Amino acid sequence: MRDEGVVLAVDLGTTATKVVAVDLRARVLRSTERGYPMRTTPSGEATQDPDEVLAAALAAVSEVALACPEGVRALVLTGALHTLLGLDESGRPVTPSLSWADRRAVEQVARLRAGDGVALHRATGTPVHTMSPLVKLRWFADHRVEAHRWCGLKDYVFAHLTGVLATEHSSGSATGLMDLRALDWHPEALAHARVRADQLPELHAPTDSFPLRAAVDGVAPGTPVVLGGGDGPLANLGVGAIVPGVAALSLGTSGALRVVSPEPAVDERGRVFCYAIGDGLWTVGGAVSNGGVVASWAAESFGADVVELLDEAARVPVGASGVTALPYLLGERAPWWDADATSAVVGLRREHGRAELTRALVEGVAQQLALVLDAVRSVAEVRLVRATGGALRHELWASVLCAALDVPLEITEDTGGSAVGAALLAWRSLGGLDSLAGTADLVFPERRYEPDPVAAAHYAAARPGVERLYEALREL
Repeated sequence: MRDEGVVLAVDLGTTATKVVAVDLRARVLRSTERGYPMRTTPSGEATQDPDEVLAAALAAVSEVALACPEGVRALVLTGALHTLLGLDESGRPVTPSLSWADRRAVEQVARLRAGDGVALHRATGTPVHTMSPLVKLRWFADHRVEAHRWCGLKDYVFAHLTGVLATEHSSGSATGLMDLRALDWHPEALAHARVRADQLPELHAPTDSFPLRAAVDGVAPGTPVVLGGGDGPLANLGVGAIVPGVAALSLGTSGALRVVSPEPAVDERGRVFCYAIGDGLWTVGGAVSNGGVVASWAAESFGADVVELLDEAARVPVGASGVTALPYLLGERAPWWDADATSAVVGLRREHGRAELTRALVEGVAQQLALVLDAVRSVAEVRLVRATGGALRHELWASVLCAALDVPLEITEDTGGSAVGAALLAWRSLGGLDSLAGTADLVFPERRYEPDPVAAAHYAAARPGVERLYEALREL
């Protein structure tokens, strides 16, 4: 096929939409970003206005498209997983879009975990947690909130562009409602959610596309709009972690670690998720709710610049001079899946200051991701980690993570990530790529770290204590 032109990948994030123009060689030629608020309340709400997100996405697409003389071959969508909103009969929102961070369904989670929670986790790949659309739907049902149809935020934007309310196996596998092996809505999960299959979007392969019907400046009517997938699974594509043994790690406000598997799988203890990528590939891994947010919180609390504070923390010895932190400012996901988890600092003494506390928080995040890696290794081999994300611009994050994971860490540029993965999925849909597995050769790291053996040994020895500390404090 001809390789002229670009595809525009639209990444619908929690607080901003990024649009990137990517050619067939995975090069990001242009990009832009449009922000919007996520509204939170002390009661656990975390929502977005679907029309604000749609407007931001359309404006960003037009801005990039008009700057692309190469021509736009296709649009493709990705975005944050676990979103949910209700629609009326005309397709208009009747609820805000609930984000993964919405924590109102705690009672529904507790009830499900006391019953069929483990079986549903293994069948659908989605842990029973407040992030899951399954329990969000049950929360709506319990509060008598009704809608004609239910969908994710990406599905809503896709429906505006194409006139078709559809989702794909990647986002579907993160709803808690899709059978991993049948690739269809799971009857028992639907019953728990109090929803019918015909109230949900059509399920399709991630590479399926529909023609553009909406008017978008710079994009011709009829241009293919590829369904795409969730931001987490597609981040593996974007950093080249698409072959066995290579895991992808993303570290922004939150974080995640995932490895590709040719079969759907969940570990026996239910510590990991399993979500589809496409082409018969799956990601197995876990997301942590707390990443770079811990350094931002420390900087705000101490009235310091975050980079200066991280510089100070980098001068503190490994182990933070005896301070250990459980960095659960936003609750925690993998491997505990405990939305009620709270932070703790242990070992604090008079001689410690903001540098030690900040280092302990960074080390706590790294240890949490190492616990995720331990869980992933019960399902698949990991010998290398490809990482991306704004937090990794600072050497402290990169060096501590590399030591805690105790594997080589390769950093790729953070301008693409999930959006580049979505673009590669679109090129696969257009016939420009023979397989998704072949995309590993298109992405090259900018930096490489080898684990410091002394630091790695310290973190490995301390990690069982982190688990015991979490268990002990949970009882209190």
